[in-house]
Amino acid sequence: MQIIKRDIVVVGGGGAGLRAAIAANAADPGLTVALISKVVPMRSHTVAAEGGSAGVIRADDSIENHFDDTVSGGDWLCDQEAVQYFVEHCAEEMIQLEHWGCPWSRLEDGSINARFFGGMKVQRTWFAADKTGFHLQHTLFQTSLKYPGIQRYDEFFVADLIVDDGRVRGVLAIEIATGTLYLFECKAVILCTGGAARLYSQNTNAGIVTGEGMGMAYRQGVPLRDMEFVQYHPTALLGTGILITEGCRGEGAILTNRHGYRYLQDYGLGPPDPWPRTKAMELGPRDLLSQAFWHEEQKGNTIDTPRGNAVHLDLRHLGAHKIHERLPLITEVVKTFVGIDPVTQPIPVRPAVHHTMGGITTNRFTETCLPGLYAAGECASVGIHGANRLGSNSLSELLVFGRVAGERAAAYARSAGEGHADAVRRKAEAAAAPLLALLNGAGGAGGERVATLRDALGETMEAGIGIFRRAEGMRATCDTLTELRARYRAGIRLGDRSRTFNTEWLSAIELGYMLEVAEALAHSAYQRQESRGAHVRLDEYATRDDARYLRHSLASYGGDGPPTITYSPVAITRSPPETRHYGGAGRQAVLT
Repeated sequence: MQIIKRDIVVVGGGGAGLRAAIAANAADPGLTVALISKVVPMRSHTVAAEGGSAGVIRADDSIENHFDDTVSGGDWLCDQEAVQYFVEHCAEEMIQLEHWGCPWSRLEDGSINARFFGGMKVQRTWFAADKTGFHLQHTLFQTSLKYPGIQRYDEFFVADLIVDDGRVRGVLAIEIATGTLYLFECKAVILCTGGAARLYSQNTNAGIVTGEGMGMAYRQGVPLRDMEFVQYHPTALLGTGILITEGCRGEGAILTNRHGYRYLQDYGLGPPDPWPRTKAMELGPRDLLSQAFWHEEQKGNTIDTPRGNAVHLDLRHLGAHKIHERLPLITEVVKTFVGIDPVTQPIPVRPAVHHTMGGITTNRFTETCLPGLYAAGECASVGIHGANRLGSNSLSELLVFGRVAGERAAAYARSAGEGHADAVRRKAEAAAAPLLALLNGAGGAGGERVATLRDALGETMEAGIGIFRRAEGMRATCDTLTELRARYRAGIRLGDRSRTFNTEWLSAIELGYMLEVAEALAHSAYQRQESRGAHVRLDEYATRDDARYLRHSLASYGGDGPPTITYSPVAITRSPPETRHYGGAGRQAVLT
């Protein structure tokens, strides 16, 4: 095992990881920072973000508006202290990004352009055409190169946290090219590993977004918070899962069923208002739009295609000039993958899992309950998304809380003492043993194949923990996950036993974490006996219950058994719960 010593380890090279590394080294240039990523940073999932990043910039907007939209969009499960900090720092971070070279789209007078996004009162979403994530990531990546204290370890797979004497002391990683094991000894770790949408078979996420960052913290006793809230994006390209950005609807695209009817007016999202509009219809929040699709499917109003049922996202009325100027990537993607020109034909879309609102429990300073461990980005639950994330808040989150995590970890690393090297190395050897057992064929000839278990995982999550949920379906998924974990523990059969670029081995390690994180999600959902945001039940718990469930769920690791689910209070400062309204009768209309 190779040993590398650094002050801070950042796991994940996407937007949150790069921003954290930059902030840590800027806060103290004397600190050494290891930035470890499964892929070269420009291959991180952040580059797939299309629509934009939220921040108050217009004269007709305000911090108060952004706060109110975020809290109501999250169905009042947001921690309002964290939301307040977030909305106050979004624009500041994006201006910093502009100074570093991010090419935000602009109006004719040179000011920042902003578009509408779902659930927001005004145009608040900064964008760079429809390639915002790419430009954001590229700007952070090139900026990181000027900080000599940041050393990148590209194509290294972090397999476990090393904890000794009650605090994080390092990470165990595998160099993908060689299979060599590395212990990165450090004083602080920042997890920026992304979400867990790949738990589902239909999702918009890159193949690297498998949730093991959540799983590593979970195994070390850090609870996973609000995991039951899984966001479906209402417009994924049919048959591929490729995201068709909310920016399309922000520019004025409409959704129609097989009759050409704008069906959202039937689901409490308001009448078809003339453009421009501030809320309602296609600019409702993602949970309500995805639920409306489900109802249209049940009514037989969706379009039957060889790739499944769909509705149409229609951009044609925007005109060729606007589509090519504002949505060039979407135009290219749709032509490439389904052979359609959105200038002349509507796009077939349907909901797909997009984002996990829950994650590693942190306070608003990104600190976990495990000393030395921080988390930022989609893997973390800092408390700003509640039961439903508003689109374009996530890119802002990467910047705001990535910076906080880097600065906090730097302050901690300056004061933390050195660990006991021998004890840390023994812990690393112990953590490596089960990984090597996988590689050496502990499952034998009769062991399970990774693909078989992953397919079963995706199917049971779709079946029981989908857009709408019932007790019997969730219970069945919990039972299936117990069975899948038992099969996994009984042994995995790998076809490749070499160490060189053995992606099957890495997938087997990921799968162990995925099954545990899925169990935390499913049990959290089963035990929340209400409907709120993205967690909507069709049984006797079809309404929101603030008296019993205006609380965060906390899933604690149960070893070989199921997780323990407890609850913690929601921090409410100035916005008491009320009914969500989006230009119509409110969220309840979608359920009926």
